[in-house]
Amino acid sequence: MLKTLRGIVQEVNTAGDLKSALDIIVHRVREAMTTQVCSVYLWDPDSSQYVLMATEGLKQDAIGRVRLSSAQGLVGLVGVREEPLNLDDAPQHPKYQYFPETGEEQFHSFLGVPIVHHRRVLGVLVVQQRDRRRFDEGEEAFLVTMSAQLAGVIIHAEATGKINELNQPDKPSKPRKDQQFKGVSGSPGIAIGHAAVMIRSADLDSVPSKKGTGVEIEKDIFQKAVLAVRQDIRNAGAKLADQLRPEEQALFDVYLNMLDDEALGSEVNSLIEDGEWAQGALSRVIKQYEQHFSVMDDPYLRERATDIRDMGIRLLEYMQSAKVEPIEYPSDVILVGEEITPTMLAEVPKGKLQGIVSVEGSSNSHVAILARAMGIPTIMGVQGLPYAKLDGKKIIIDGYRGKVFTHFSDKLLGHFQAIVEEEKELVRELDTLKNLPCETKDNHRMKLWVNTGLMADVFRSLDRGAEGVGLYRTEVPFMIKDRFPTEKEQMHTYREQLKAFAPSPVTMRTLDIGGDKELSYFPIKEDNPFLGWRGIRITLDHPEIFLVQVRAMMKASEGLNNLRIMLPMITGTGEVEEAMRLIHRAFYEVCEEGFHVAMPEVGVMIEVPAAVYQTRELAQLVDFISVGSNDLTQYILAVDRNNARVADLYHSYHPAVLQALKKIAEDAHMEDVTLSICGELAGDPIAAPILLAMGYEILSMNSASLPKVKYVVRNIKYSWAQELLARIMISDCPEVIYSTIELALEEAGILSFIRPQAGIMSNQIN
Repeated sequence: MLKTLRGIVQEVNTAGDLKSALDIIVHRVREAMTTQVCSVYLWDPDSSQYVLMATEGLKQDAIGRVRLSSAQGLVGLVGVREEPLNLDDAPQHPKYQYFPETGEEQFHSFLGVPIVHHRRVLGVLVVQQRDRRRFDEGEEAFLVTMSAQLAGVIIHAEATGKINELNQPDKPSKPRKDQQFKGVSGSPGIAIGHAAVMIRSADLDSVPSKKGTGVEIEKDIFQKAVLAVRQDIRNAGAKLADQLRPEEQALFDVYLNMLDDEALGSEVNSLIEDGEWAQGALSRVIKQYEQHFSVMDDPYLRERATDIRDMGIRLLEYMQSAKVEPIEYPSDVILVGEEITPTMLAEVPKGKLQGIVSVEGSSNSHVAILARAMGIPTIMGVQGLPYAKLDGKKIIIDGYRGKVFTHFSDKLLGHFQAIVEEEKELVRELDTLKNLPCETKDNHRMKLWVNTGLMADVFRSLDRGAEGVGLYRTEVPFMIKDRFPTEKEQMHTYREQLKAFAPSPVTMRTLDIGGDKELSYFPIKEDNPFLGWRGIRITLDHPEIFLVQVRAMMKASEGLNNLRIMLPMITGTGEVEEAMRLIHRAFYEVCEEGFHVAMPEVGVMIEVPAAVYQTRELAQLVDFISVGSNDLTQYILAVDRNNARVADLYHSYHPAVLQALKKIAEDAHMEDVTLSICGELAGDPIAAPILLAMGYEILSMNSASLPKVKYVVRNIKYSWAQELLARIMISDCPEVIYSTIELALEEAGILSFIRPQAGIMSNQIN
């Protein structure tokens, strides 16, 4: 059965369209289960009915004609119950409904399983047989497995626009009003405009492996493509020059660095020298790099997989001499596509870009970073969006809640238009906070720091009033090379960050790789990378790597003395003691070389549950403690927030998470060490009052969040925040906790300033 299942899946994946995929499934399932009938009923949201879309065993004329409401017949019952229905004599069931056009009166046995994706019933897969018998457990399990495979096919067909209209293919159905799709916010704000769908003309996955016509010929093909793409990137940067600071354009330098002979170029040329043709060599290298980045735990680094793939597609387009038709952009364009990339932004004429919607990617994508810098509302990761159908259509994007409205009423459109006007006024007001201290009405001070990874982050952060860096990811210089960077190379990179923020403190996290975050030149293969050899565990096992990095940090801080060193993934005091021994050794070595540096403050990240219960012991060994809220939440709840199947279980306001945060704060203060928190929770203005009340002294966040977090803190009293904290800590429901905080901020007249649409017809947009 397993071999049969694999065969069916392979056939379905090669199907050209949804109809072909359905026909393959009904034929192969009927054959594999030796039944007389296999049918697929798909849910039509426009008519709110299940429609027979494919069958083998029933009359073909019934396809598209047989329709059942959500509560009609056995198919409707399967959909309502959202579980399999296995009957030995279906006509005797009270919900059975006979359709003469199907010719199914001769069949008695019935097994139906729902086709479900993210708790949404897409349809029902049915097998029937003349004999009166119940299907056994193995057959039921097989059909459930097939329905799970079919769900993915249907969702992909919806997203790419290849799914046919369920009733009359030649007659468009009426769109539902206020139809919306959910993603994640890449850049806040509201945008209303016409969609321009971006479709790539080259496919890396379809490039075959074959021998080249000659090494020099193939190298020349690749080199010409590299030169062309280099010029495209320079042109893109030049087009956006007057919309970005020079430092923010460093993102385009990242693209150029990928093409260096020491990076992608050398590996592609090496495969060509082994006999591979240029396109095949490129495809293999790009997919290898993409795989390395896509499995990384750090969301910022994981998003570099998108950049790698975009680069590969652009190179392949030139190598295939693909002809790309120029796009006519409307005056209010919203870019929509499977993966929107930074270079696509530059293709839109100045002043026309209003918003961005990307089916793939997250808030750490380079395109999201640029969008925040440009103030363009952006939504990432909108799975299931039928983007291919949206070209030229008017849509609304809500960058606060991560929602895309593809069909909407005039009333809802009017409300969002009012929000756009309100936002313009709020931006002017929030800009006045830049040089004001972040303190409550009763003079309780809180520091606002930023998380950085590129020089592009620096000046935007300073412009928005950042007082320091709470997390600088040092992995970047390690990721862009095919070897470990030298001490001198690292020193130069770190010096740029330290100098840009001086005299404000810069917290540099030591190398956090391992397990699911491997370097191409330092591969690590493990069965469970999330619980494996990573972070401080690797660097303690390889002191030569750790010492070089720490020495580079210290040398970079000479004359600035604003360095703080932070140790990741700490689970016990033994790791800290060993790391401190190495740090002191590095300090003495640097001093002996003639550098005049001060011993930096050293701290630990609390991001695993074990560290929560050792906060006091850890605090006695270090100068500061920083909570990594993202990883801590994932580990406490055992939820990977990047896994779409369980992402809705990830909740930063879960009582267990809040209890852990409160305990850490209490224990840290008992040992009188500085306490900060970085991660998404730190940048959520809704969370600011409770983190303040818990005793967190520093919030480290994305620079875009600084003004709104500061606004909240400056408009509340510390005593008010403490009362709010006491109220929510007795609740056992994340949603209730969040709503309680929102209501309190609304009653205080603050919510509308941090979420302009908060009071606008919540029943229409939730």
